Amino acid sequence: MQIFIDADGCPVVDITIRTAARFGVPCTILCDTAHRFEREGATTVTVEKGADSVDFKLVNLVQTGDVAITQDYGLAAMCLARGAIPLNQNGLLFTDRNIDQLLFSRYVGKKVRRAGGRLKGPPKRTAEQDAAFEQTLSRVLTERM
Repeated sequence: MQIFIDADGCPVVDITIRTAARFGVPCTILCDTAHRFEREGATTVTVEKGADSVDFKLVNLVQTGDVAITQDYGLAAMCLARGAIPLNQNGLLFTDRNIDQLLFSRYVGKKVRRAGGRLKGPPKRTAEQDAAFEQTLSRVLTERM
């Protein structure tokens, strides 16, 4: 088992690395050349900048039983198809039961934006969100060990 982090815009890189170390699970950060990440305790894979280049690299590396940290619903769906366990930065586990609704909401949001509408962005990150993420990641790792 490994943990892969889609690091572009990921606020829980350090929490993930710390939690992975507690469980002895290797952790890999994936980013493009515009977002360099180097963290002790993790391997960094840097890919060329481009639309979804990090996503495609991650989905090609992830295997059944691996954990993928991402806020991208499309990447989460591809990871599910590969048998991985995708998890977002707030502790939401993406599953076969919720991914269709999440992808649909992404589609609706894109339609609204293309029509000139605006959607409210996410609120400022809280300590409770960090705690929820760490708790869910710990639970997933405990269940898989």
